[in-house]
Parts: sequence; structure tokens; C-alpha cells
Amino acid sequence: MKKNNIFARIINKQIKSDILYQDDIITIFKDIFPKYPVHVLIVPNKKIKNLNAINNTNQNILNHMLIHTIKIAKKLKIHKTGYKVLINCNKGGGQEIPHLHIHLMGGVKK
Repeated sequence: MKKNNIFARIINKQIKSDILYQDDIITIFKDIFPKYPVHVLIVPNKKIKNLNAINNTNQNILNHMLIHTIKIAKKLKIHKTGYKVLINCNKGGGQEIPHLHIHLMGGVKK
């Protein structure tokens, strides 16, 4: 039996996480190793390996992720001071977990 990655376990509430938002398509939660005072992850509930796996049949998921990235930036009050949005792709691009995710980071860098 294949073991779920940490994001799947957070989405399914098998491990505790500080979830800020969840719907049928995405889950947004605080990064456990933040690089900024505000550092959250926006993750599709359906496993998509990385950005290269986005295609015509699932591009709506990426759109949903980006729309909610903006919404959560406003909710966390970093939309006026500025924030960074990052998607790593594959190991050479810094992706550690093979599940597409967006990093939303704001505030003064630690």
C-alpha cells in the first residue's frame, strides 16, 4: 500500500496542522518551517505531482489556487505591504514534496 505524502495527510486531517482554509479543491495551511513571518502553503486536494503536470483537464485547479492565494494574502493583511508567491518544480527547482503547492510568504524575512 502506497503511503500518502505529508500534504495528503494534512488534507485528510490525519496529522494536525494549522489549516486556514479548505474547500473541495484546495487546502491552505501554515508552513511548519516558515521562512517569513507569514508563510502558508496552498495545496490542491487532488494530488498533482508538480507544475509540469498542469494541463487542459486540471488547469482550473491552478486558477483556483492562485485566486485563493490573493484572498488569503488579503485575509492575512500582507496584500498592501507585499508578498512573494513561489512554486518550486522538481528537485532541481527546490521541490521537496512531489505534490504541487504554492508558497505564499510575506512580512519581514527571518
